[in-house]
Amino acid sequence: MDTAGPPRRRALLAGLFAGATVGLPGCTSTSAATSAASTSAKPTPTPRPTTPAAAFARLREGNQRWVSGDLHHPDRDPTRRELVAQTQEPFAAVLACIDSRVPPELLFDTGLGDLYVMRTGGEAIGPVVTGSVEYGPMTSGTPLVVVLGHQRCGAVEAAYKSLREGKPLPGNLQAIVEALRPAYAQAAKAGGADPVDAMARAQVTLTANGLRANQDLAPLVGKGALGVVGAYYSLDTGTVEVLSGAP
Repeated sequence: MDTAGPPRRRALLAGLFAGATVGLPGCTSTSAATSAASTSAKPTPTPRPTTPAAAFARLREGNQRWVSGDLHHPDRDPTRRELVAQTQEPFAAVLACIDSRVPPELLFDTGLGDLYVMRTGGEAIGPVVTGSVEYGPMTSGTPLVVVLGHQRCGAVEAAYKSLREGKPLPGNLQAIVEALRPAYAQAAKAGGADPVDAMARAQVTLTANGLRANQDLAPLVGKGALGVVGAYYSLDTGTVEVLSGAP
């Protein structure tokens, strides 16, 4: 990121993205069965979580519905689309892997306009990704950031093998390997029966720690306006496990 202090950067972002600060009431759509039975029913307004703890609770409840199969599919109808067409105010930002089996909106049972989502191989992070994560907290008061790793991560496994064998990956895949090198070093030092899984978890923890200490996000974390959670998703069970930073 650039070296400008937080006030200057916030002023710049506010000028570029003034529309992002407009308040947005939430709404929750009815289930498909209810909609079919009563198309005239209006969605029940749902307040946007404004604290890290409330945002975390909303995600946790959504994940519990995902695990049990009791999905609400909130905020996924034409009314919600029209409501967020002009402005948005998501209550959480999620940095996840590109893996096709780990879509944050589904596994947290959220809807349109609820989440900022960034997805990179193995949650690899750099200036552009960091800036994307900063966007919500710095422009619209998004109170929660979640770094979400997962079981059997192909990007982590490929990076692990590349670093262990000293064989670079082709093209820009090597950039992912380099981004995951600190997690590899931590996992290799710790040892264990499953070093790839250990590396995946280390990547989450290191990335969450880095964002929590970020020069622009740290002041928000310090005053309790922002929470940064490191989490791990089980492909087998659908459960999201918190590794660090639960509000």
